[in-house]
Amino acid sequence: MNRAQIVNAALALGLVGFGLGVWAMGEIFLVTLATKVAILAIAGAGLNLVLGFGGLVSFGHSAYFGLGGYTAGILAHHALNYTPMFEWPFLFEGTTSMPVIWITAMIVGALAAAMIGALSLRTAGVYFIMITLAFGQMIFYFAISWPAYGGEDGLPIYVRNGFPGLNTLDPIQFFGLVCAVLFAVLALIAILARSRFGLALQAARQNRQRLMAVGIRPGGVLLVAFVISGAITALAGALYADLNRFVSPSMLSWHLSGELLVFLILGGTGRLFAPLAGAGLYIALEHLLGGVSDHWQLFFGLLLLAVVLFARGGVIGFLAEGKRHG
Repeated sequence: MNRAQIVNAALALGLVGFGLGVWAMGEIFLVTLATKVAILAIAGAGLNLVLGFGGLVSFGHSAYFGLGGYTAGILAHHALNYTPMFEWPFLFEGTTSMPVIWITAMIVGALAAAMIGALSLRTAGVYFIMITLAFGQMIFYFAISWPAYGGEDGLPIYVRNGFPGLNTLDPIQFFGLVCAVLFAVLALIAILARSRFGLALQAARQNRQRLMAVGIRPGGVLLVAFVISGAITALAGALYADLNRFVSPSMLSWHLSGELLVFLILGGTGRLFAPLAGAGLYIALEHLLGGVSDHWQLFFGLLLLAVVLFARGGVIGFLAEGKRHG
């Protein structure tokens, strides 16, 4: 086992150990905080697939996160209020089943990513960044102007959705479920990264012309990665909606897209466990420093600057290799 694998294992065990430890001490709020870290790490893992492995700087991934959240909220809203979502071709009154909600959220996220990606991937560089941001803002303002589902005030989920065999209202059980999803997502990305598709994706990041020379269309590879990324991020949004039992347009805000980018920079873009390291560090600093000063972001900004200047491989790169990456 090399140093990078040891760091990854330490991060995974640290998350699980922290959650179990604070639960044993009766610190339920900290269990919820650990659950939030795991959910944001899932969202970051979705972005890492296209940014870290594909070199696509998307500033609109909050769109898929929010769409996943709204999918969970809308399905639960109709189920809990016994009102039909639609009556044709069959009567459907929503659902509170997590597996069904997850699948639906991932389909919605994948479809949105396919449409946005098909247009955005015609561009590159700053134009790609701005187009993804523009699409994200379009969906954000649509949610604000959608009074049927709360509009600017958001949409509450009165009871957390259910998973077979678990009491999801129990914080530690919900934490365990989210961790299982996180590790499954990371395992999927690890498999993809080592597959022929993953190698083609990384080649598209490095040199698209060479990839075309061997008969592979970079646009197709990048679009598939973009769609998978959108589905994973939407899954995280559905979990986040259940964590808070509330959905609001803030889940679609460009600020969240920026936070996901920051997570990856902190952890180390292209590193499998970068989203977990970045999300954990961000949430820990917010919790610890937020009680000391309302301007805790200043200290966080200094940390981010230090990482960019002296640990270009992020926290994981620094711990695993102990040197600066160019």
